[in-house]
Parts: sequence; C-alpha cells; structure tokens
Amino acid sequence: MKETYYLFSSGRLKREGNTVCVINKNGEKRFVPIEKIESLQLFGSVDFNSKTLEFLSSQGVTIHVFGHETNYVGSFYPRDKNISGRLRIAQVENAVDKRKRLYIAGQIVHSSIHNMMRVISPYASNCNVSDHLESLKFFRDESLHAEDVTQLLGIEGNARRTYYDALSTVTNSDFEGRKKRPPEGQLNALISFGNSLLYTEVINRIYQTQLDPSVSYLHEPMQSRFSLALDISEMFKPLIVDRIITTLLNKNMMKKDDFDETFERTYLSESGRKKMVQQFDARLKNTLLHPRLKRKVSYRKLIEIECYKLIKHLIGQQNYQAFKIWW
Repeated sequence: MKETYYLFSSGRLKREGNTVCVINKNGEKRFVPIEKIESLQLFGSVDFNSKTLEFLSSQGVTIHVFGHETNYVGSFYPRDKNISGRLRIAQVENAVDKRKRLYIAGQIVHSSIHNMMRVISPYASNCNVSDHLESLKFFRDESLHAEDVTQLLGIEGNARRTYYDALSTVTNSDFEGRKKRPPEGQLNALISFGNSLLYTEVINRIYQTQLDPSVSYLHEPMQSRFSLALDISEMFKPLIVDRIITTLLNKNMMKKDDFDETFERTYLSESGRKKMVQQFDARLKNTLLHPRLKRKVSYRKLIEIECYKLIKHLIGQQNYQAFKIWW
C-alpha cells in the first residue's frame, strides 16, 4: 500500500534504480521503493534534479513543499493519469451554471457547519458553547436558502467565526479571531498548519480520480491554487484538523518550545510540526464502519469517497449529498 512520506531533514533526493534515495545533510542514506510512495511532503531544504522529478512524475508521486513562515509553499502535480473528457465537460458545466453551482456549494457549506457542530457539541455540558451551537444551527439552516454563492460565502464566514470562537473556548486558548497571514497565537498557528496539511492530502485524493482540481464550486477558481481541494477540505477540517487540535491542546501535548512565537506572529517549530504531522497521519489511518459500504474505511478513504460522490452527481448518476459526521 502506498503512503505519504514526511521529510523534515534537509538534504537531497535522488533516484537509484527503482528506489528513491533520501540523503540527509550528514550523508546518511535512506532508500524507499518507488511503489511504496504516493506523496512526498517536504519540510526541510531538499534538493533534487530534473531526472529525479521526471522519475517521480512517471510514478504519479505528488510533491508538496512547506516553508517555515508560509506553511504551504506549493505542489508538484504530475501529469493527469486519469482523464475523462466527459467528466471535464460536466464539471465545468456545473461550475458555470449558477443554479447547479449553488446546489453543490450549498451542500458543502451545510455539511461543513454540521460537522463543526459535531466537534463542539460534546463540550456543551462543560463549556459555555450553547449560544455558539444555536448560532451554528441557524447558519446551517440558512445555508440551504442562500440565493447565490456570494451570500453562501457570507453565511459560511459567519459560521466559521462563531465556530472558531467556540473552539477557543473548549481548548481554553487565547484567541482574538482567525488571523492567517501571519498567524497570531497558538490556536491560529495550529489551524493554519493543519489546514495546509489537509489541503495537500485532498490534492492527493483528487489525483486518484478523474476530477480537475482547478474547477470548483464554493471557492472561485483562480490561478496558482487547486480550488476544488479547498472546497472538499471545508467538510473535513472539523473532523480531521480541529479534532487533532482539541486533542493536542486539551491533553497538554503542546509545549512552549513547540511554537516559534513573537508579538506579531506565531508558527509551529519543527518539534510542533512533527507532533501535528504524527497526529495527522494517524488520524488519516483511523478506520470506521461505513454504513453504506458495510466495511471499514479509513479517514483518508472517506475523502476519496467524497470525490467519487461528486463525480456521480456531475455525470447525473446520483444527487450529491455532502459528507456529514454520522458517529
């Protein structure tokens, strides 16, 4: 089974036969067979040449690069291996038709807010979040009655502000609103880094399908980003990223030296990133019984299933019902 490899050490990547050789700054080598690699996440300063890149591309390996103060820098997306002209046309038609786009975007927002509520509601008996939950319920219901995507984005924005305020309450975090560039405070730092990890994982899952990652419904398609990955990420942020954050903070797993903090910005240090990545990778491998498939699937597989549900909607096989936490 292919896996994602997270590389924190600086060094070099090179091809040696049918393996990828990782050479750290001390000259120590690690060999990974190419058939075991689905994706590489690069957190250190890593060099590689065009031949190595060509080899990785030919094997369908995605590469995601992270910086210290920018979190996510960019991705290398190999040439599409699964191309469907019929699906591409349907994907674009659903994006340019205002009614069709609004339906998909509405499903995404409704699902996202539902999942936010599922994350916060277990804390209602011990934390002052009842008003937050009432507001989220209102926004969730409103999302089904939005008249256009602009209004829907406003509803989603209001819901997320309410939700993050609740999240700061249940984690007992100092928080003065969501601040991204740069993040301010430990909660913002964890959210930003976690969301970047999820974004790259969704890119990986889209690559396994015939979807075009640049054609989206809630977020506006733009250059230099895979906006469909942003759409799909919205539904899984509460389940994956935010539940990791509540675990790390409420169990006092994060220490002062896990953050690189000044008055104006906060980033995770290497030790903090490693803790987040360890939790993230473990969460993706968690399994649960899927009620429709009648078998256990991983959280990683849930994201891929969501992609295929969207495909079925786009080609007219089944109306799209976005992912909602059911357990």
